[in-house]
Amino acid sequence: ALWCLMMSVTPTRGCLLDLPWEDILVPHILCHLPLQQLLSLQRVSKSFQSLIQLYLANMRCFDSSQIGPAIPRAAFVNLLKDNEVLQQLALQNCSDWLTDQELLPVIGQNHHLHQIQLKGCAQLSRHALVAISLSCPNLRQLSLAHCEWVDSLSLRSLADHCKALEAVDLTACRQLKDEAICYLVQKCGRLKSLSLAVNANVGNVAVEETAKCCPELEHLDLTGCLRVKNDSIRVLAEYCPKLRSLKVKHCHNVAESSLSILRSRGVELDVEPPLQRALVLLQDVVGFAPFINLQI
Repeated sequence: ALWCLMMSVTPTRGCLLDLPWEDILVPHILCHLPLQQLLSLQRVSKSFQSLIQLYLANMRCFDSSQIGPAIPRAAFVNLLKDNEVLQQLALQNCSDWLTDQELLPVIGQNHHLHQIQLKGCAQLSRHALVAISLSCPNLRQLSLAHCEWVDSLSLRSLADHCKALEAVDLTACRQLKDEAICYLVQKCGRLKSLSLAVNANVGNVAVEETAKCCPELEHLDLTGCLRVKNDSIRVLAEYCPKLRSLKVKHCHNVAESSLSILRSRGVELDVEPPLQRALVLLQDVVGFAPFINLQI
């Protein structure tokens, strides 16, 4: 596609740039090209450079992974400096260098963001989350997985200002305790997906409050939440009729006695029933494929 665009500037074929930029080229042609190729296209001519800058200023979705395994800091700043219409922002490939200094200007000038992905961006601070909460009132999906800088105060700010949230990933946000999670779910009752995985501070109180406040909940990840027990799983089963998947691997205090309720409803669980698990272990150990007909 890039080769075709470059060939179109030759005199024998006419000039692609003669087409209306904002009405044709940006919304109907450039949007179909990978971002990395568009950046290469800037080197064709000054006119193409101006065209790509116009495209970048009107870009609705920015995913750093489209550029490569790592995007330089200067390139990131230059790419988004004129954009005020972003709706989706994914920056997991910027984790090595992304700080508040680079992120806050982008957040501050883009008030239409409804999806933000900051997984593993460990060099940010709580100010980043406060800025998101103040600038993005329509935010629906937010990933803060492995962002240990997230604390209860910044999460409260998010809950107070982003009440349309439907999916939040707080995996390994280890500063958060039950109280912070309870405040979030009380304010954001539209949540459909929530991950509290790898957080030893999360227990029954947070899970039960989530169940009671979020009747639309479909996906809940409690992997490694060691304080979660059977009672909260039963509350979850009672209050969340739309639940489709539950992850409780390494939750040693959660037993089949509570999971069986959800299992009978067809909820996808990441823990096998005890009998099936035992048969799988038997097969792995002795290389025997069991064919046991059990009657209960």
